[in-house]
Amino acid sequence: MSSASPSGGPSASEAGAAANGAAAAPARGSGAAVLGLALVAVALWAGTPAATKFAVGTLDGVAVGMLRTLLGAVVALPLVLLTRLTPPRSAAGRGCLAVSALGGFVLFPLLFSLGMTRTSASHGALLLATLPILTGLFAALFERRTPGARWWTGAAIALAGTVMLVDARFGLGSGGASLEGDLLVLLSCVFASAGYVAGAHAAREAGSWAVTVWGLVIGGFVLAPLVPWLIPLAELAASGLPVWSALIYLALLSSIVGYAAWYRALALDDIGRTGLIQFTQPVLSVVIAVVLLGETVTWPLAVAGAVIIFGVVLAQRRRDA
Repeated sequence: MSSASPSGGPSASEAGAAANGAAAAPARGSGAAVLGLALVAVALWAGTPAATKFAVGTLDGVAVGMLRTLLGAVVALPLVLLTRLTPPRSAAGRGCLAVSALGGFVLFPLLFSLGMTRTSASHGALLLATLPILTGLFAALFERRTPGARWWTGAAIALAGTVMLVDARFGLGSGGASLEGDLLVLLSCVFASAGYVAGAHAAREAGSWAVTVWGLVIGGFVLAPLVPWLIPLAELAASGLPVWSALIYLALLSSIVGYAAWYRALALDDIGRTGLIQFTQPVLSVVIAVVLLGETVTWPLAVAGAVIIFGVVLAQRRRDA
């Protein structure tokens, strides 16, 4: 087993493997650590659709998507300078960092926010359910392997449970939805999933915090020149505390803490299997709604949640279990 460099960066052998285009192997953290980190991420992301929908009620969708990354970059840049976090050193690692930055912090928030102004909450929730499957497929493509039967079975069961849960909460009617909005949200999920996989591989070389903050800094520099044309500064200045609270939630908790925890979880274990934990996000959304908003847990919601959890647990079982 190779040793880490004194600076905390990758060892020479790790950097050499990445430079040759080889995908770094996961560090194999404990199942409890992987599950805990993944659940922290999805718990924070469970509030993202609501915060985004709230913010786009006052601001343009493109502005909300940009501000999510720009505000995160304002916090990330001092962290980079003060802690001297270094990006991946290999060419492959830097390429993965670029993909994760553009996919997760530029294209996903822009397209998702824009799509949510044109589609319904139920359609948005269903389309977000494609994230774990797309993540697994991108991981399989990147690592040149095919998911096993248990992964497909667990994913199918969890997806069916998600459809049941969304129907129980919102109904599956198309009120307020449009094909344009649905396609924008779906495209955002494609870019986010590609960013997850690339970010996880970059995190195996540089660490999840470094990949997250550097990704936000890169995303911020990409979006900053567009501010005068795409963000209505007068409307932003006139926005009240609730809108700013939603934006801060998206920037700090969803983008920084959520992404750092998620990249770490994916880097510690099989990306496809760990990615399916994101199916628990709608379940956690229900829990948040019950605790904070006083919603009632109905039998359809409970059954749907149980189906989702069963599918995720099935997919998490290792072949040698």
